[in-house]
Amino acid sequence: MDRKELFDFLEHYSLLYNQSEFIENDPIQIPHQFSSKEDIEIAGFLAASIAWGQRPLIIRNANKLMERMDYAPADFVRNSVESDWEVFAAFKHRTFQAIDMQFFIRSLQNIYLKHGGLEKVFEIGFLRDAKSALIRFNRLFNEVEHLPRSEKHLSNPAKNSAAKRLNMFLRWMIRQDSSGVDFGLWKNIPMSKLMLPLDVHTGRIGRELALLSRKQNDWKAVVEITKSLGTFNPEDPVKYDFALFGFGVHEKGAIHL
Repeated sequence: MDRKELFDFLEHYSLLYNQSEFIENDPIQIPHQFSSKEDIEIAGFLAASIAWGQRPLIIRNANKLMERMDYAPADFVRNSVESDWEVFAAFKHRTFQAIDMQFFIRSLQNIYLKHGGLEKVFEIGFLRDAKSALIRFNRLFNEVEHLPRSEKHLSNPAKNSAAKRLNMFLRWMIRQDSSGVDFGLWKNIPMSKLMLPLDVHTGRIGRELALLSRKQNDWKAVVEITKSLGTFNPEDPVKYDFALFGFGVHEKGAIHL
């Protein structure tokens, strides 16, 4: 596949999967239940935080979280007290348990009450780049009391993690186009600074397309594949997440145009 064919492939499958129909089978449907900015941010962050495993289970458990917060996540984060967090006592998503969820609520409460909210925290970090933003976010998120076990649920590129779930959340909040899948809520962070949410699907298809040579799905691989995608669209490289993920999940057989 030459460069023109590769560009056509990326554009074709991005257009195919970056459609409103994508929402109904993806965790992004959780924040799409809301209209206010802070509800969208918090619902999106929590849904993205448990986005590993089978998508139906992710969606089902994320909806359970919204139900426990009476479908008012921003109000719950801002105004709840520790005794209210018992509503999560029986919650579990794979290794993410009640104690982890309570830590996440405590941290989000700290971020909204003391650091200006999720957008402000990331906006300051993105004055440099995505890696700096994610490392800063990790530091602030972990500044409240928590058990060490909970830190594994918030990946950190300082440890060479691909940070797939956080990069996916950032795509949701920052990317904006006419399809209406991503929200484009955070206007002061350019789409050009986003990094690909690298997972088993995007990594596999990226390697098949020679967009990625590194074998491990780590932060170095994220940098490599995002840089490759940026040569086709420097203003919006993560647009092609739809092509790589959509093709990897839904298409069978060899890659062809």
